[in-house]
Amino acid sequence: MRVVIAEDLALLRDGLTRLLEANGLEVVAAVDNAPSLAKALGELSVDVAVVDVRMPPTFTDEGLRVAIDAREARPGLPVLVLSQYVEQLYARELLASGDGAVGYLLKDRVADVERFVDAVRQVAAGGTVLDPEVVARLMSRAQPGGPVDRLTEREREVLALMAEGRSNTAIAARLFVTEKAVAKHTANIFAKLDLPVSGDDNRRVLAVLAYLQS
Repeated sequence: MRVVIAEDLALLRDGLTRLLEANGLEVVAAVDNAPSLAKALGELSVDVAVVDVRMPPTFTDEGLRVAIDAREARPGLPVLVLSQYVEQLYARELLASGDGAVGYLLKDRVADVERFVDAVRQVAAGGTVLDPEVVARLMSRAQPGGPVDRLTEREREVLALMAEGRSNTAIAARLFVTEKAVAKHTANIFAKLDLPVSGDDNRRVLAVLAYLQS
C-alpha cells in the first residue's frame, strides 16, 4: 500500500512515516506544505493520503483543500485527514462528495497505533472512519426530518459506531449484544435509509454518509 503523508511538524511527520512503514505500508512521499502535497498526489501512484488540515503558508485549511481538489480530479481517492481539533465544517466538506474512502481523526488518536493503522487501511479500502468526537459533533448538528429520523435509538448507536469504522464484532462487544443482534440492526438501518442492495461494505459507507449528512 502506497501512502503520501502531509504534515508540517517534522517530528510528527517522521513519526507517522516510521509507524506506517513498521506496519508494512510504503510511504512514497512525506511533505510539509500544500504545494508539495498537490504535486505528490498529481504525479505519484498513491493508495491513500494522510493529510493535516492546516499547513503552510497560511495554516488555515490548505491540506484539506488540496485533498478535496485531488478527489475531484480522481474521484474516490482515499484521504485520511488529521486535525488538532474537531472542525465540523471541514468534516462535512470532506464527506460532501458521498464517495466514501475518507477518514477524519484527531491527532491524539495516532497514539493508539493499532487503531490508527487500521483506520488507514480501512480508508484505503474505501471505508469511512470518523473520530468519535467528530461523530458526536456532527450528530448534534443534524437536521430533523430526514430518513435518519426513522431509526431507533439502538440503531443510531450501531450506526454511530459504524461511522467510527468498527466491525460488527467490535460493535457487539461495545454494546454488550450478540453479533446476530448487530446484523439485524444493520439490516434495519439499510432498509430504513432506503439503501439499494449491494456489497455490505459499500452499504455501510452509504449509511454512514447518509447519517452524517442528514
